[in-house]
Amino acid sequence: MTQSLPYVLQVNGIGKCYAKYSGLLARLLSWAGFPVKASQEYWANKNISFTVAPGQAIAIIGQNGAGKSTLLKMITGTVRPSTGDIQFVGRISAMLELGLGFNPEFTGRQNAYMAGGLLGYSAQELGNLMAGIEEFAEIGDFFDQPLRVYSSGMQARLAFAVATAVRPDVLIVDEILSVGDSYFQHRSFDRIKQFKDQGTSIILVTHGLADVRSLCDHVILLEKGQILKQGSPDEVVDFYNAFIAQKESAQLNILQNRDENGWLKTTSGDKRAEVTKLSLRDQQSGTELAIAQVGQMVELVCEVKVNTPIEQLVLGFMLRDKQGGIIWGSNTWHTDLVLNQLQSGENLVYRLPFKCTLGAGSYSVTTALTRGQSHLDENFEWQDNLLVFDVVNANKPAFIGSTWLDTEFAVSRIGSKTNN
Repeated sequence: MTQSLPYVLQVNGIGKCYAKYSGLLARLLSWAGFPVKASQEYWANKNISFTVAPGQAIAIIGQNGAGKSTLLKMITGTVRPSTGDIQFVGRISAMLELGLGFNPEFTGRQNAYMAGGLLGYSAQELGNLMAGIEEFAEIGDFFDQPLRVYSSGMQARLAFAVATAVRPDVLIVDEILSVGDSYFQHRSFDRIKQFKDQGTSIILVTHGLADVRSLCDHVILLEKGQILKQGSPDEVVDFYNAFIAQKESAQLNILQNRDENGWLKTTSGDKRAEVTKLSLRDQQSGTELAIAQVGQMVELVCEVKVNTPIEQLVLGFMLRDKQGGIIWGSNTWHTDLVLNQLQSGENLVYRLPFKCTLGAGSYSVTTALTRGQSHLDENFEWQDNLLVFDVVNANKPAFIGSTWLDTEFAVSRIGSKTNN
């Protein structure tokens, strides 16, 4: 495979239909190719099309039952599409279920040879790869013990080490980043990022939206087996969060636009309460700030209007960096400042004073007006990146990162004794 190819994977209008027949004879005739009408049909996927370019990372997200696993099975060839076709170039390595097909009576080494053979490696290739597999798995003497004595985390380490022993052209990952301990997850994610940097295309299925933001270039949102939305990570992830909150509503009310500086503004909710103004201010003077200094005492001031009677109101803030990473977030539910029995026309002012311990860069504030602990209960209004501000380091020693520590180095010099 060369990097000049326009794609490594192309999915063209695929769909999967599971049919129910009136009886065994009808099913047998259908399998034989006769035109037998099914008594009932269920489309797990329908009209799915997308292209994966060399070195591109794509995330497929959606709720349980949205059709993600069926889509991956069609891409890997374990399920045949009912419609459409799939074209790919190069070697595909798929991790749909870590440890699938392992024999509990075989040792880890024997299972590595067996699983590697199923991936298409020769015995000689696996012999050359085995030291690296053993090293990455980090299961010590257990590598030569039966799999039945392994913990689930050890099985996950072994399976991941085998599946990524050779860098593939396309790596398909289904929820493996949620398996095992945090150390394993960190090492797995690092290897996936290294593969991407080296030109491997990634298809990631996960509920970890932070992983989507940090790794992926493009996101596909599935709902009821079809593509509901696709685009940049911030656009689709923010839309998905709003969609989940409003899924039970009769009508979705999600608005998205991107400002001149590239920040995506996503607004959702039924507007029973709404933020009329959000500002960052200097605590002492009350001056509104577009730029804050590292170490400055500032406060967020949020003005809220109640449009209809509300039994309970919670305000939440979420602070993000330019890459969409969450720096901090909390709400008045957690701080025991829930307001009850609010009337139409009431106006509220919330204040959040804090010391600006942020590093130099751009940041945004997302607001949420809800009932209960989260916007999944009742979403009155959610506004992603409503306020954007910059932080500069004007008078502190130089540092890197998104957090300033109010500290100083200390050193003691202990002189050595010399013999005269």
